[in-house]
Amino acid sequence: MSGWSSIEICAGAGGQALGLEQAGFEHVRLVEIDADACQTLRINRPVWTVAGGDVRQFDATAFRGLDLLAGGVPCPPFSVAGRQLGPDDERDLFPEALRLVEESRPRAVLLENVRGILDARFADYRAGILDTLRKLGYAGGWKLLNASDYGVPQLRPRAILVAVRSELSECFAWPERFPCPPPTVGECLYDLMAGRGWRDADVWREQAASVAPTLVGGSKKHGGPDLGPTRAKRQWAALGVDGNGIADEAPSPEFTGMPRLTTRMAARLQGFPDSWLFYGRKTAAYRQIGNAFPPPMAAAVGMRIAECLRAAAGKKVRIA
Repeated sequence: MSGWSSIEICAGAGGQALGLEQAGFEHVRLVEIDADACQTLRINRPVWTVAGGDVRQFDATAFRGLDLLAGGVPCPPFSVAGRQLGPDDERDLFPEALRLVEESRPRAVLLENVRGILDARFADYRAGILDTLRKLGYAGGWKLLNASDYGVPQLRPRAILVAVRSELSECFAWPERFPCPPPTVGECLYDLMAGRGWRDADVWREQAASVAPTLVGGSKKHGGPDLGPTRAKRQWAALGVDGNGIADEAPSPEFTGMPRLTTRMAARLQGFPDSWLFYGRKTAAYRQIGNAFPPPMAAAVGMRIAECLRAAAGKKVRIA
């Protein structure tokens, strides 16, 4: 293996995995419970070994000493859109992530979640996670990063936890925001909106002159795909986008009114390349896209972790 080795849990459609791949990591396992998302991973990266199933049943002891354990554990326990039950929510998988850290003893850990986990009500919970990591020999912390600071045309704040072996702590630094602003929604999606000859595409591009609000994937407990609650739909409407659903195709030449996004448009707003395919019907595909960690954002953090590992290797830091 020529790159840094990694395991990804709760891999979803591969947003974080793709970004980490771009940062130089080679995935030895990707764990995901959703069957459609597993197929998405396999279609796009046949060389990746995908373990379909509940992460609670995954044993990482065979990978002891790998370079990175990463994942985006479920967001609903901490999302303001839900009840914010935190550790009382059965979907909270931070304890499983910590178990896997203990089993595999990676050199670095990367976990992401919604901004809600940084609320004051979860201060003790966050501190408990860091304390457990400290007892296992890691130093780390939480930081709020926004996807729009890393070239993604979307306001998508994410709570990021990075921890490295204590011997490496001086080698890690958080990524700086990109010097140039991200493209606007209009700039990002114009060619797709105009793809079928929509005559108002130029006018729409001028209206969609800022970055997008946060895309939401929702859960299987809800119905078809849309772009979020009423407030979010108002924000989309200001950009000239109908947030009440997802379209099957771009607007026709004579279309009037506000267009809806297609799944490909949503994927581009998340930072996925157009070559990345999503398995399943429209609702399943959009759910995978909306729940993803933007690849450019994951790449920015992953590159800093890789730099940390590289610097440690150069200094010949001994890992216990």
